Formats: sequence, C-alpha cells, structure tokens
Amino acid sequence: MAIVMLSSYIAVVLFIIGVLFRWRKWSTMPIHLRWELYPVPHEAGRHHYGGSYMEEVDWWRKPRKTTMLGELKELFSEMLFIKRVYKYKRSLWWLTYPFHGGIYLILVWFALLLIRGIVEAYTVIDPAAQYVLSLIDEPIRVLIQATGSIGIVAATFGCIGLLIRRIVDSNLRKYSSGLDFFNLLFILTVLLTGIGVWINDVNFDNAMKYMSSMLSFNAIKAPVLSPLAQVHVVLMGLLWIYIPFSKMSHFFGKFFTYHRVLWDDEPNMRGGDIEKRVRGILKLKVPWGAPHMMAGKSWEENAKG
Repeated sequence: MAIVMLSSYIAVVLFIIGVLFRWRKWSTMPIHLRWELYPVPHEAGRHHYGGSYMEEVDWWRKPRKTTMLGELKELFSEMLFIKRVYKYKRSLWWLTYPFHGGIYLILVWFALLLIRGIVEAYTVIDPAAQYVLSLIDEPIRVLIQATGSIGIVAATFGCIGLLIRRIVDSNLRKYSSGLDFFNLLFILTVLLTGIGVWINDVNFDNAMKYMSSMLSFNAIKAPVLSPLAQVHVVLMGLLWIYIPFSKMSHFFGKFFTYHRVLWDDEPNMRGGDIEKRVRGILKLKVPWGAPHMMAGKSWEENAKG
C-alpha cells in the first residue's frame, strides 16, 4: 500500500514538471507563420461580420480596440461544448462530447476530493477545522458522488464509441495512427478499472479517505484498497505522467493554438517586438539545401541571393 501511495506522489510531481516543460517549450518557440484569418473574437465591434482593424484608414496610427471577453466566450464555448465538431462533424460530436464532458466531470470530481481532503488534512494541524469539515461534508459528498458517477459513465461511453468509430469509419481510420488507438485504449483501461472499483464503492468513500491520507502525508490513515483499486490508482498515476508528453496535452496547448496562432493579429510595427523576433529568425541557418536554397546560409542570406 505504501508503494501505491508513493506512486501517486511521484505521478503528481512528474505531471507538474511535464506541464511546465511543455509550457516553456511552446512559449519559447519561434514566431508562427501569420494566417490573417478572420473573424478574430477579440475584434471589438467587428467580430460578428468578420472585420478587422485593418479596415480603418491609417490603422497603424490609431489605438486598437480589443475585447478579452470575446476571446473567453469563444474559447470556453469550444472547450466546454466542442462547438466546431458540433458544427462541422455532428455525427462525431455525439461521441466526443460525452467523452470530453465526462472527463471534465471527473476533473471536477478530483477538485472536490482535493477541497475536502485539504480541509480534513488541516484538522490534523488545527482540530477547529473539524467544524468547517462538518459544514461542507454532506453537500460535497453529494457533489462527489454525482460528478464521479456521471463522469465515469459518460467518459467510458464516449471512449468506447470513439474507439469503434476510428475502426469502422474508413475516412477517420486513414487519419488514425497507432498512437491514437493506444491513447484511447489506455484511457479506456483506466476508466474500466475505475468502474470496477466504483461498483464496490459507489459513494467514493475510499477515494475521499485516500485523498485525505495523501494530503496529510498519512497522518490520516489510508483506506485498505482492493487489488483492483491499487491497479487503478497506479494506472491513473501513469496516465497523469503520460498526458503532458502526449497529444492529450492539447487541454492546455489550446492556449497557444488560439492565442498565439489562430487569433494572433498583432501588427508588425517598425521597431516593435515582432520585427525583432522576425529579424532573429532570419539569421537562423538553413539546414537543408535545394536548387533555390543554399544549405548552411541564413534565411536572410538566401533571400538576398
């Protein structure tokens, strides 16, 4: 049991390190190729018809009017409701939405376990915190049971559906790599073992006790987990470690996809930050050669001929 608990601590640490590593790598990448695609949600007053600040005469002399609310609205509608799949691939949406929606509920379930666990772990330091725990315990238990139960059922249904869809849909199968199938099977294994554990602990009592024990560094005694529950905990930890280094990292990578690529229409002004970054890229050496490109020379040197 101590090894299982240790694996959970290691998983949390490696997950955080992995996310920070990915974030730093993406945030320091060279400037992307500008798309200039509209509408851009942060265009105040112009988004509804696909307009741009470039419509203005002498736009470079005028202050830009942007709205962060527009970006947040678009981003959350995509993240929470997967709007683009609903609009352009409705048949796939009926599978991918339960899958992602179920995962969101499981994340809420984790957050609720964490909140309750923090309060209960704090009672070890200050017994007065027991009063706070008594106030939140009943409602938070109800929420834990609801989000956990609905989340794991929805995610499992969606995961199985997506796996079958990738197999039977010839068009989708063309774009499905072995890694796509591995990811779905990995997640499905975690979900199915989770369902097996849930059947024997429908109120998630052991999950709450395990979280409190983790957060109190075993000052609160850990529950006795069944062999299946121990396998599930270890698999869950391995999944958390794997996520930042896989395609599943898109859950936080969307910030860069949207803000740094799709919606980035910051003007390239003389002497500005973008110009400096472009000049730096032009000095990079070209590692490949062709009739029109000289290997070993910079992009700038190649452009000048």
